[in-house]
Amino acid sequence: MRRRHCGPLAVQRAFHPEGDGAAHVYILHPPGGVAGGDVLDINCHLEPSARCVLTTPGATKFYRSEAGESVQRTRIDVGADAICENLPQETILFEGADASISTRVDLAENAAYAGWDFISLGRPAAGERFTSGRLRQRVEVFRDGKLIWFERVAFSHAPEVLDAPVFFAGRPIVGTMVYAGPALENTVTYIRDQLGTDAHGVFSVSQLERVIVCRYLGQRMSEGKALFLQAWSILRERGLMKKAIAPRIWAT
Repeated sequence: MRRRHCGPLAVQRAFHPEGDGAAHVYILHPPGGVAGGDVLDINCHLEPSARCVLTTPGATKFYRSEAGESVQRTRIDVGADAICENLPQETILFEGADASISTRVDLAENAAYAGWDFISLGRPAAGERFTSGRLRQRVEVFRDGKLIWFERVAFSHAPEVLDAPVFFAGRPIVGTMVYAGPALENTVTYIRDQLGTDAHGVFSVSQLERVIVCRYLGQRMSEGKALFLQAWSILRERGLMKKAIAPRIWAT
């Protein structure tokens, strides 16, 4: 094993809390925030049959920018029969931020992937909205070179997008989780039954042709995370056939 560090991103060590040896890897960004003109490139490669949970110790913050866009690009290559779970903490967009966020996942034969992202449009607890900023987000998942999931969001200086019922309906917390892998029959129905309808926000889960997608739209980051954590646990047990073990950094 070797480690090389360059720039602000770092991985200190991997943890192995699971019985199958899965590595829990924390991607650290000590500055904590992304300013105008910054570019963060994250490239992850899993060898065949590897098991990995990727996460971050804290939120990624995109600050107000007057010096061009702030960029974060993530590329994940998952080898044959490998499992990658990409579960970072939330992304917070400060008022006036100019954020460009992209994720591309390439899955080899029989590889499995679960990935989520949470975005806070502004800082609700501070009474700050995201009315004058710009967001461009792109997520792509390929299997054997063929696109199986694609989503793109782009808007700028458009407060009406935040309030319109067809878009965010005044709710600043947005979450999406994509699962591409094996799953027992009726897994989506099981998730719906287990999570119920008590959420103050909007939670949904859909079975598409080659992926399962969970959505959250609400007022509280803690609620969205709790719902996705339950859904992830079910997908693990009914798809990957192992119990969910949350990274211990989440408890600190």
